[in-house]
Amino acid sequence: MADQRRYYTAGTLETKRVAELEALGMVWSVHASAWEAGLAVARDYATVHGHLLPPTSAVWGGDGFPIGVWAKNQRAAAKRTRENALRRANGETGLSYAGELSASRMEALNEIDPGWAPEGWEIAWQRCYRLLLAHIQAGGALPAGPGDVVVQGEDLGVWIAGKVAGWDRLVLAQQYLLETIGVHPETESLPVVPARRSQDARWAANLAAARQFHAREGHLRPARKHIETVNGEKIKLGTFLDNTRRRADKLSPERRTALDELGMRW
Repeated sequence: MADQRRYYTAGTLETKRVAELEALGMVWSVHASAWEAGLAVARDYATVHGHLLPPTSAVWGGDGFPIGVWAKNQRAAAKRTRENALRRANGETGLSYAGELSASRMEALNEIDPGWAPEGWEIAWQRCYRLLLAHIQAGGALPAGPGDVVVQGEDLGVWIAGKVAGWDRLVLAQQYLLETIGVHPETESLPVVPARRSQDARWAANLAAARQFHAREGHLRPARKHIETVNGEKIKLGTFLDNTRRRADKLSPERRTALDELGMRW
């Protein structure tokens, strides 16, 4: 088994053999155990949200597991796996298996959500589409305008307006998916400007930026003028943290705790 672990670490163990050994309960390393822990969080997240398409900034579970970053890494591994499989099928040899997603892991994620790793478009598009689809299937109507239907932080009215305005830039599969739920290029255009955010919504957006930065950098000490991009929105994270420090005595215990968990320096 030591040899198999060495080959696995070196990336020279074939995916088929990886799957066979994992079916027997093989634990490659602490990283494999960590993957299983991530998978458990992924299952719980999907059960609650109805999908496994978390934004990169998402954290989940009592320990604040960075499920968004974890899922992003799995999608990157799945993409690498598909690309390498195509290259091997075309006769290319000598490709390392390092960084690929084994068949058993791919299957485990597909069982949670078959659409967890869309091919050809961004995860944010897939998430909004799935949220809109669930809304329609539950008997809801298409949003009448900005702020009319907001699900899991996504303003679906604004999203539809953007897709209609950029219809020609969508791939045929995206156009088809939208048309099946009643969105067409001639759909009356909605204002793309989102509804004015409440203070709670602004705090949530800033906290998401702080969590995303912390998950990526391992600390919460951005430059004073640092701007963090979350789902396409530019958030002045450095300014937010400076302002928050100045009014620390006015923060609720919940908000202060949320920042303390990220290592906030007051």
